[in-house]
Amino acid sequence: MRLADIDLLDPLTFRTGPPHQLFAQLRAEAPVHLHRRADAPPFWVLTRHQDVVRVARDPLTFSSARNGAFLDEQPADVRQGPDRTTLVNLDPPEHTRLRALVGRSFTPSAVDTLTRRVRTLCTLTLDRVVERGECDFVRDVAAELSLAVLADIVGFPDSEDRCRVHRLATLLGDPLEQAFPDVTMRATMELFEFAHDLAAWRSREPGDDLVSVLTMAREGDAALTGRQFELFFLLLATAGHLTTQYLISGSMQAFFEHPAQWYRLVDDPGLLETGVEELLRWVSPVMQFQRTATRDVELGGRRIAEGERVALYYIAANRDDTVFAEPDRFDLRRPENPHVSFGGGGPHHCLGNNLARLEVRVLFEELARRMPDLEPVGPAEPLGSTFVNGIRSMPVRFTPGRPLRLPPRS
Repeated sequence: MRLADIDLLDPLTFRTGPPHQLFAQLRAEAPVHLHRRADAPPFWVLTRHQDVVRVARDPLTFSSARNGAFLDEQPADVRQGPDRTTLVNLDPPEHTRLRALVGRSFTPSAVDTLTRRVRTLCTLTLDRVVERGECDFVRDVAAELSLAVLADIVGFPDSEDRCRVHRLATLLGDPLEQAFPDVTMRATMELFEFAHDLAAWRSREPGDDLVSVLTMAREGDAALTGRQFELFFLLLATAGHLTTQYLISGSMQAFFEHPAQWYRLVDDPGLLETGVEELLRWVSPVMQFQRTATRDVELGGRRIAEGERVALYYIAANRDDTVFAEPDRFDLRRPENPHVSFGGGGPHHCLGNNLARLEVRVLFEELARRMPDLEPVGPAEPLGSTFVNGIRSMPVRFTPGRPLRLPPRS
């Protein structure tokens, strides 16, 4: 295909999944490629690992706040101001301050304490389907587990609340719904209302959850404002819940496409020590984010002018053959795996990376043990998003088993 004909903002380009052949063509012919569009400023597409890492780790030169981190055009009042934006649209030092405040629950030591609880939630999730012998893996396993973990950490255990948050987050993440701005705006405002009520409840009745920690903080200017908390909750519901759901379902799809790897995992769950990183590389649930140059700079032999936009295509960088041997081979034993699925380092390295790793490791250990003959019933339905690599549905079957019937935490 001619480079000028490549359109990475057309959902048709992603209708069957990520266009890895197009990314390979861009890496080979134009690793820093100016992508034009009719109704908005052009942007530079980065598909090489070294360029993505360089930009990710240089927030002074490549800003997330100026024009925001999303390629779609957002109104200025949405992407500007500390009370009107999420962490992904902020630069240091404001980003650093807010991240430090909310990041305490996501440190490696904090996540380590959650291992037993995550395994219990995995067990409860699989108990709901194991006797049936079939389910929709996306709805009944991937979405259910990622939402259960989020609800447990944040502090809204009621099942009705969980269903509500999932419904609203799914509306915001579905490209079919994004064609209707009124629908997504109502979903956003309803999530804000939910977050507001949750914070008010936890301020009256604090627990050991993240919301209680944030609402009880007494740090003067360091505390989150009401709107900042609502925006942070929006980020948790989408970037926290949905991307983990996409990672889990995409990982299962990878195993279906490479059954020999699944059988190896069933025989040796210890493969997940390196296998989790390969699943992250292979799926790359968040495919890209945008930055804006704050000064003239050269990148990959091309001159990027101050004010121009740059798109970091993590999913393309994760198949760079100068970094990954045989990048199109799915291998749980891959020893060196410097993937950029969590952002490539820098200030915006994914806050929940340790938790996502834990959820994937524990779930696939349990799946390999309890549902070793898991197989697809029909083709999975890709989400068709230009932003995230997701699956809408995935019917599966397996030999029915017995629930373990672990009691939920009181």
